Amino acid sequence: MIVRRLVSIFIFLALVFLGQTFSFSKQESPAVPFDTSIEAVSHRIYNNLSEGPQVKRADYIMNRFLKKWEVSGATVAVVKDGKLVFAKGYGYSDVENEEKVQPSHLFRIASVSKLITATAIMKLQEEGKLHLDDYVFGEHGILNDSVYSNIRDKRTKRMTVEHLLRHSAGFTSRYGDPMFLPLAIAKKMKVKPPIDAQTTIQFAISRRLHFTPGTRGGYSNLGYVILEKVIEKAAKEDYESYVQTHVLKPAGIFDMHMGKSLRKDQFSNEVNYYEQSNAIKISAFNGSGKSVYRSNGGNNIEALGGAGGWIASGAELIKFMMAIDGDDSLPDVLSKKSIKYMTTPNKNGHSPIGWKGTRGKGTWWRTGTLAGSSALMKHQENGLSYVIVTNSSTWRGSDFTQDLSVLMSRFLRSVKEWPAEDLFNHFEARREVIALENLPILEDWS
Repeated sequence: MIVRRLVSIFIFLALVFLGQTFSFSKQESPAVPFDTSIEAVSHRIYNNLSEGPQVKRADYIMNRFLKKWEVSGATVAVVKDGKLVFAKGYGYSDVENEEKVQPSHLFRIASVSKLITATAIMKLQEEGKLHLDDYVFGEHGILNDSVYSNIRDKRTKRMTVEHLLRHSAGFTSRYGDPMFLPLAIAKKMKVKPPIDAQTTIQFAISRRLHFTPGTRGGYSNLGYVILEKVIEKAAKEDYESYVQTHVLKPAGIFDMHMGKSLRKDQFSNEVNYYEQSNAIKISAFNGSGKSVYRSNGGNNIEALGGAGGWIASGAELIKFMMAIDGDDSLPDVLSKKSIKYMTTPNKNGHSPIGWKGTRGKGTWWRTGTLAGSSALMKHQENGLSYVIVTNSSTWRGSDFTQDLSVLMSRFLRSVKEWPAEDLFNHFEARREVIALENLPILEDWS
């Protein structure tokens, strides 16, 4: 019996070894196969896997910070040298029902969505379906459809995909961000709300640009909403479907989605969102006439789309970051050439592509802020990178991400030794043990 069992184990381990030997080839422009039936990493881990005496001080720092800023809940994920060494929720996903945040909870990631959209554009370029130098509007542009033909400023026809990616397309928020003026735009365009992204784009190109494309920078949510339409036209596929199929699933990410504006329409594992105690209500974006909070019907999350509409767990969001970092510890979904180009500001000093800022050889960051949520993703060249997302906003607005940065510096310094287990592979490791325990008994060969 013992001999038969040892033979079974030997055969199993040999098969595992052979599978690993022939499965991990490196490619410059990756096409990484993944089993899409594998459950999302965020569904395979729980808070208890990131608890222990070595993180006790970090827990104290985080909980004290959330209490100070009246933040209801947060998700944190930390990667060290390509391994997910920490993934934990803090506070409440649902204050009213006292439901605590777990790694499986989804959060609005706000403008971190722009990095996802930028990655999809770079993927389309690698597939030969567009080029960053391509014009966007006009008869020679990607969006040369009749719905975008009412162009007032001829400079709009000189706008390229790269201009949009680097926030240098000619748009500014001088008269307010058009993505957060749905009722005013509906009135100007003489349409009944709610308006969609297409109507907002039509409104924008029927006005003069604030500067000539490529001559300077101006942060623009609208630019990334336009890129969403560029992706759909070039890919001949729905934006969300293309991103999930060609970017997220190849990276082993299965539970990231486009979010919804209203709490009643949210995903079952999505957190509730909370605003600061002095937050004011505004008119609902859908024209109902109701006064609502921005986080629950005030902002049109669906129209914001590729500029700020994605929802994700901390664990999967950091896995996405690892898939576009150019490091060989985990397979990338883009070539090293594309990744380098994304993280390098152009000669005019315009923004990097997708990222909020870059420094050195591997320190890059992306922030995101919406009413009811704040997000910070940071890739560090020392191999210790992190994601933190909250389900509450504060009076600090977008500046709150600076406070999150200071918090995470203290949080990381407080941990002297990170766990050795890679939580990315937690389910696979457990599955192998189960398989080993249930191996069939082979005949005795003696």
